Amino acid sequence: RVRPEDSMFDFLPEILRTPLAFLIVLGTLVFIHEFGHYLAARWCGVYVETFSLGFGPVLAAWTDRRGTRWKLACLPLGGYVKLHGRERPQDASEAMKAGWLPGRTFHGKPLSSRAIVIAAGPAANFLLAAVLFCALYAIVGYNVAAPVVGTVAADSAALHGGLKVGDRIATIEGRPIARFEEIQQAAAASPGRALHLTVVSDGLPRDLTVTPNARAADGHAIGVLGIEGGAIEHQRFSLWQAVPAGLAQTWGVTRETVIALGRMIGGGGNDELSGPLGIAMASGQMASVGVVNLIVFIAVLSVSFGVFNLFPIPLLDGGHLLFYFADSLRGRPLPVRVQEYGFRGGMALLACLLLFATWNDLGRSGILGWLARLIG
Repeated sequence: RVRPEDSMFDFLPEILRTPLAFLIVLGTLVFIHEFGHYLAARWCGVYVETFSLGFGPVLAAWTDRRGTRWKLACLPLGGYVKLHGRERPQDASEAMKAGWLPGRTFHGKPLSSRAIVIAAGPAANFLLAAVLFCALYAIVGYNVAAPVVGTVAADSAALHGGLKVGDRIATIEGRPIARFEEIQQAAAASPGRALHLTVVSDGLPRDLTVTPNARAADGHAIGVLGIEGGAIEHQRFSLWQAVPAGLAQTWGVTRETVIALGRMIGGGGNDELSGPLGIAMASGQMASVGVVNLIVFIAVLSVSFGVFNLFPIPLLDGGHLLFYFADSLRGRPLPVRVQEYGFRGGMALLACLLLFATWNDLGRSGILGWLARLIG
């Protein structure tokens, strides 16, 4: 969807290009996520002891004038913000509580403030995606598949409804259409239901009624018109146009991500799940195509990062928010044993997801096939 251009990584051999691109992509996502927690904590009056980008041995570190220690570690697969007094008073030793700063502990804040600090990480990822999409719309522009009929299949719903090659679909059910993907989405959501279209042919508008044919996909029916697009248009936006377009694009990516994750949970589309290895390979591919494509990849992945972290799994931000919601309903914190079992179960689930995603990545990379041939 973006214009092809020379890559800023062309001077690097592929063996170095992929790791560098992976560090840029994952480092950006992790930093923005943790920076969201950091800013929200400061806003709520919580002292931040440590901001770490990466895990393991420290490569560089410094302490700012507020007393926060900033660290860059050698394992880039994540990061963390250490909040002062995150332990509950009943779980902390007397020596630990003696060192707490009055009024600046995390657990000393109201439940709403703690929820804001936790939710700020995923929110920062959504904000990053929106900013990147808006900037790309305003600075670079966007290549889109125009809502123009390129081909019409024989005996299709489009043919019976009167659509012809070259027709530009202006509205569906009164909603303006700007991209060919919007036609596909509207048709897919309406199997067997008549859709009212306004199309423009040779500069003249006309109204049509087309009923998408129903087709089974992943255990449910989707609508199909039987057309393909062909026209690509480059669109440039003013700043005032770029902001709503970028927000709409962020919402569209979020919706598609949630739908894809829903299919995975339902048992379909599990082969789409990727882990760090898959992200690294995709980062290298995007970097080889061009910096704009890499930015789009970061924006899309930032949305996925935000959605995943909101899942109600203990250890993730969504799991913490779920516990806070339960606390608010009960009027008191959940028992320590319940939280402990929840975190253990969350750790086991995340470990299984990582193993499954890595297995998918190895299969896509061809390593498993190579090993099979080697053993054979």
